[in-house]
This record gives sequence, C-alpha cells and structure tokens, in this order.
Amino acid sequence: MTSSSTFSRRGLIIGAAAVPLLGAPLISHATELPLVSVSKDPSCGCCGAWVEHIESAGFPVSVVETTELDAVKRRLGVPPELASCHTAEVADYVVEGHVPAAAIQRLLSERPAATGLAVPGMPIGSPGMEVPGVESELFDVFLFRPTGHTTFAQFRGAEAL
Repeated sequence: MTSSSTFSRRGLIIGAAAVPLLGAPLISHATELPLVSVSKDPSCGCCGAWVEHIESAGFPVSVVETTELDAVKRRLGVPPELASCHTAEVADYVVEGHVPAAAIQRLLSERPAATGLAVPGMPIGSPGMEVPGVESELFDVFLFRPTGHTTFAQFRGAEAL
C-alpha cells in the first residue's frame, strides 16, 4: 500500500463524514445588536461623541437631527427630572442622555419592565462628555417607568462600579 492510496482512503472517509453537514445551516455565534435611533440637536457635539461610543460597542446607529427634542422626550415618556441633551430608542426602550453602552447591553439582556434608562444632565467623563485631564465624575444610570425611577447602575466614565 502506498502513502498515496492511504491518503485517498483517509480523504474518502473524511469526505463521507462531512456529507451530512453539507445541508446544515451555518451557525453564527455573533449576536446582532439592535438599531439605536438617536434624536439630537444638530449643533450638539457631545451627542455625536456619544453616538461614536455606542457605535464602537457594536450597535448600529441612526441619527435624527431635530430642534424639537422636548416634544420627542414628552412622546417617549422621559421624566423632566431625568432629561439630558439627546434621546434614543432601542428595542422598545428609551435611552436618555449619556448612558454607557454597557448599561444598554445589560438592559437588553435583562429586559426589565421599564420605559428605559437615563443619565440626567451631562456628567463629566460620561461617554461623550470626556474632558482630557479631568477625572470622570461618579454618576447613576436610572431605570425609569411611568410610576418613577430607581438606580440601575453606577458608573465612572464608561466603567460600571
């Protein structure tokens, strides 16, 4: 028996074993993240920086520039005390302000009964609000519902504590 015929026999056995797999669908291990639709003022630079943070986390993003953000916030149920400079929608949730991508990923994983997440104001060091040479503030991410809000997570910059 030559090594050539041994190789051919091996190839035949391996090929026969693979035949049942030919009709099997390919399985993707990557999870496709949902679209984040961001409503922002056309002149706001920090909102653009937040969009870059969300995109770098793998979320596809669509941006709607509007000068009617208050109307968007009212329509989506954002409490005035939790308001910030931009409002986003993702998978039936509202995301208000400079919410870190990690908090959005947790929200989508846990799927709590809520309207969404909010970071009120514009904390220094939150995603999109980074200032070189200035330490990031500690800030809360709130989970809100029509009946109120609770702390969902604490962050310093984009890092959960």
